[in-house]
Order: sequence, then C-alpha cells, then structure tokens
Amino acid sequence: MATANPLPKSKSKKSDKSFPFSSGQPFVKIRVEVKKKNRLKKLWRFIGPGFITGASDDDPTAIATYTQAGAQFGYGQLWTTLFTFPFMAVIQDMCGRIGMVTGKGLAGVIRKNYSRRALSFAVFLLLIANTINIGADLGAMAISAQLLYDLPFAFWLITLTLLILLMEVFLSYRVYSRFLKYLALTLLTYVAVAFLVGQNWSEVAWATLIPNISFKEVFLLNLLAILGTNISPYLFFWQASEEVEEEVETGRLRTMGRGVPKVSNRNVRDLHWDTAIGMFFSNVIVFFICLTAASTLGRHGIMNVTTSAEAAQALEPIAGRFATILFAVGVLGSGLLAVPVLSGSASYALSESFGWHEGLYCRFKKALGFYGVMTIATLVGLLINFTSIPPFKMLIYSAALNGLLAPPLLIYILIIANNRRIMGKYTNKFLTNSLGILITALMSLAAIIFVWQLFV
Repeated sequence: MATANPLPKSKSKKSDKSFPFSSGQPFVKIRVEVKKKNRLKKLWRFIGPGFITGASDDDPTAIATYTQAGAQFGYGQLWTTLFTFPFMAVIQDMCGRIGMVTGKGLAGVIRKNYSRRALSFAVFLLLIANTINIGADLGAMAISAQLLYDLPFAFWLITLTLLILLMEVFLSYRVYSRFLKYLALTLLTYVAVAFLVGQNWSEVAWATLIPNISFKEVFLLNLLAILGTNISPYLFFWQASEEVEEEVETGRLRTMGRGVPKVSNRNVRDLHWDTAIGMFFSNVIVFFICLTAASTLGRHGIMNVTTSAEAAQALEPIAGRFATILFAVGVLGSGLLAVPVLSGSASYALSESFGWHEGLYCRFKKALGFYGVMTIATLVGLLINFTSIPPFKMLIYSAALNGLLAPPLLIYILIIANNRRIMGKYTNKFLTNSLGILITALMSLAAIIFVWQLFV
C-alpha cells in the first residue's frame, strides 16, 4: 500500500510540467490576446475631444492644401509634419485645459474676463470663415461621392448636408462623439493609398528628417498655407467647448458655462495625452497625403490640383481605380467629421458671446440659438456651392480670414492660460509658454505675409 503512492505522484508531476507546453499553450495565447484587446478598448475609451479635434483638422479643404504641397514639391515639405506637431499639441492643450478648468468654452472665458467688443469681432470673422470652409468641404464631399456612385452633384450635396444636420440635432453627445471618433478612422485610407502606390522609403526618411527650405515665393506661400491649415481658430473654440461637454457627460458639471467643475491632476494629465495623440494622428495623416501626392501626381507632372476631389480624380489613371476609391472615401469621411466641427465651433462661440444655452447634450428646444447657428451655417455653406465662386477661391478667402483671426486669438489663449485667477494651479509651464509664444510670432508673421501677397 505504501509503495503505490509514488507512481501517481510522479504522473501528476509529469502532467503538470507538460501542461504549459502542450494543452495549456492555447490558453496562454488567448489570455495575451484578451489583454491586448482590453488595452485597445481602454485606449479607445480614453481618447476623446483631443483626438476628434486633431482628426477634424484634416478636412477636405486641408487635404487639398496637403495634396498641392506633395504635387508641387514632391517630398520637399514632408518635414513640416514633424515641425508643426509640437505647436499644434501645445496650443490645443491650452485650449482644452481652459475649457476643463473653467467649465466654459473659449468665447465664454473671453466674454467674462476681457473685451466683449474684441470677442464680437473675432466671432464674426470665425462665423464667416467657417461658413465658407463648410461650403468648400460640402462641395468636395459631393464630388467625391459622385466618384463612388455617379449621381447628380446637387443630389449628393443636399443629401450629405441633410445627413449632417440630422446627426447634429438629433444624436446625443455620447452617441455623436463616438460616431465622430469612428469617422476619424476613415482618414487611415490615406495611409493605405501611400503604401498601395509604392514609395522610395530611404528618400522619404531623408526628406522627413532633414528640412528642405526654399525661399521661392510659391514654396513659402505653401508653407504658410500648411501652417495656417494646421493651426486654425475653429479648432481652438471646438476643443475648449468639447472638454466642457465631457464634464457634463461624466457628471463633473451640471450645465455648460455655469458652475466650476472639479478638476484633478489626473484629468489634466489625461487631457495632455488625448491631445498629443490627436495632434500626432493628424500629422501622420498629413504626412501620408503629401507622400501619396508626391509619388503619384508630382511624379507625373500634375501640379495644379485645387481641390481634394480633383486629387482623387487625378489618381485613377496613375494609381488605378482602387486608389481613387480609397482617396474619395477619405474625403467623404473627413468631411462628415469636419463640417459638424466647423459649424459647432462657430455655434459654441456665438452662443457663449450672447449667453445662450449651448451644448450637444441639450435638446433642440432648450438650445434653439445654438442649433440654429449650426443649421444656418451649414445651409449657407450648401448655398455657396450654387454660386459662381470657384472652390479654390473659397479656400483662399477662408485661409485669409483664418490667418487674420489666429494671431489675436493665440495672444488671448496665452494670457488666459497664464492667469492664475482663471486657471488656478493649472497655468502654463515654461516649455508650453515658450512654444506658444514662438508659434504666435510665426503665425503673426505668416498673416502679414499672406495678406500682403493677397492684396499687393
């Protein structure tokens, strides 16, 4: 009886040792895969206003600017994506932090603490610039939709406009913000197109890491256009207000513009990461759009591309139908994301200027002014497409207004973000101020040069 015990023990030991290397191995793999999926889910829930803001910066009109850069200068302006990233991240982080700490959008903070006349003028310019931009975006979306399914331009223009308006008015903030995040992923089609057409990657790496600067007028103007497109006033107002929307959604604030939310160091740290991820994503997409244009349009001598829809059309004989479809899908997705941001930022700014109820969390009846501005701006943008104004002219007008508006707003943002009475302990650090002052100076210089070139 005593000698029978060791044999089962040795079997059990052998089977225990063999378990991780045989039948247990699939369970280990499954566990690792589940952990990876959980991490991705956490990351997806973590990203919010910063990510949406960054992605919305790559709207159809911006795509036209980046395409032009690649078509005209090849890989010569790829380095700008590394250059603009820290500036974008710093400015948008300040805007988001202002909204998070004060419980008000940017216009609401300026209205309460500074000149209302200056605010009224800025909001007026913002509304005009955004409406023109909306018109150009809707037109590009309609043409891109025609490339996918050949129906009349007017049909696609009206259908897409109504779709956007219905989403803005009837979807709750929780659903709408989630929908915008998924729309941002359509921009990854530009990454796919860049790999689809093939690249000289050693040349790409050199052009990205070693800046190529020319003092020719056309080169400098395109640099100014990229800078102005990446750092746009509508993004300032949008992210500040969206951070407040998040506070209402999570219960840290009852209503937008009323009350002071409880903010922790972790909230601010999360904002930093969300904004950095969003601006990095934005610049990655810009990089691949320039890359695609350089290796297709530029290489074949097609340098005069005035809209993103024209770029999609021009790709077909060079890179094939599939590349055109991917490019067109990207234009549609970016437009569906950007038009609500453009109209929404104008609506937040105007509502805060007049003290109206605001917020996507509000029902239509409780925020008639807020939703009214979004609706009117979008419908006027639609009507612009039935005028004789060429799309490239819309881009010039919009860029000129944004160029005039950005520098004074950046000065206000820096002043607010350093005001302890408003921001408490969450004022700017030295590095943030240094980068903020530098980009304000560059944007001021860019505005002067751009206006001078426009009118002289």
